[in-house]
Amino acid sequence: MKEVRTGIIGIGNMGSAHAANIYDGKVQNMRLSAVCDLKENALQWAETRLKGVKQYRDYKEMLLSKEVDAIIIATPHKLHPIIAGEAFAAGLHVLTEKPAGIDIRSVREMNAAAEKSGKRFGIMYNQRTNPLYAKLRQMVKEGTLGEIKRMVWIITNWYRTQSYYDSGEWRATWDGEGGGVLLNQCPHNLDLWQWIMGMPMKVQAHCQYGRYHQIDVEDDVTIWAEYANGATASFITSTGEYPGTNRLEISGTKGKAVIEGGVLKWYALNKDERIICKTEADNTSHEPVLYKEIVQEGQESAHLGILQNFTDAVLEGKELLAPGKEGIFGLTISNAAYLSDWTGSTVDLPMSQETEENFCKLLKRKQEEEQQRLVRMTREHMETERQTGNYDKRWNVRW
Repeated sequence: MKEVRTGIIGIGNMGSAHAANIYDGKVQNMRLSAVCDLKENALQWAETRLKGVKQYRDYKEMLLSKEVDAIIIATPHKLHPIIAGEAFAAGLHVLTEKPAGIDIRSVREMNAAAEKSGKRFGIMYNQRTNPLYAKLRQMVKEGTLGEIKRMVWIITNWYRTQSYYDSGEWRATWDGEGGGVLLNQCPHNLDLWQWIMGMPMKVQAHCQYGRYHQIDVEDDVTIWAEYANGATASFITSTGEYPGTNRLEISGTKGKAVIEGGVLKWYALNKDERIICKTEADNTSHEPVLYKEIVQEGQESAHLGILQNFTDAVLEGKELLAPGKEGIFGLTISNAAYLSDWTGSTVDLPMSQETEENFCKLLKRKQEEEQQRLVRMTREHMETERQTGNYDKRWNVRW
């Protein structure tokens, strides 16, 4: 195989951007062979912008067409595991948009299907391409910060207007997206949290639903988590604060690291704080702190970086930067956060089968209640999501 013939299922906001960039040759050795969407305006856009590319209204026909080697899934979230499972069964490689799904039970089934197929499976975690987050991950993994004590991430610069939520009928609904800021904006951050720190063992959360917008789902969240060694994590996010903040701080026994404003600030100790605590005769410490700044140079390769990496993985066997099977980890944190808020309890990780079933039951209840209230019908000025063919910069890391 000299090139990856790719089909895209869903050419709304994100799918149209992927389609245009692949069509324009911005991903080496990947060719856009087909697109699929149910909406007539999306297919009309493709007819004009993507001349010569085969169009489908039924994704199942695309999967069996023998015209594609791989698919990109850019549909509403709950369809990701369903379509991916069928694609793997058809012998295709899969790259899915985030999140992996809306519940970890269905995502686990998707991961099993990927494993069985032997095909490449990636997820669009484009913020993993940011060099500062990659450097911080390396520092944590190599023990540069010592034993980790605490993570605090304030990520409130995901501001959204009511117009944004009204731009698509599936947005900000329990049935369409499976949640709000945790399922739409923050899958990137929840992934980076676990990518850098690993998975916690306990989660507590407080969610506020429709605090700033006319939506049924959460737009303001505070999560607290605990690790096996006693380290804690605090995660605060919102789509209702402007201007917002993006500040990640990780403290360890050998110092701390802070990422904010496109700079990684590293405060290093010559001695481990635990040794200082036990041996220092004074009431406080006068040990010197070495300060170093690592400034981000240039932009992360973002979506195009993930697309290129996925192509190279299919053609050359390169390691995936964002393996699809890892999509379950960030989703586990958000599922646990919802369940904690709904039940008023701490959720242990990994979830037991009983806990997973309880989450799915409560989520289904939310979906049914939402349908009864016909929330989507009450929104004023509901618009149809537009195809732009361009990547929105809101999905890159913003400081």
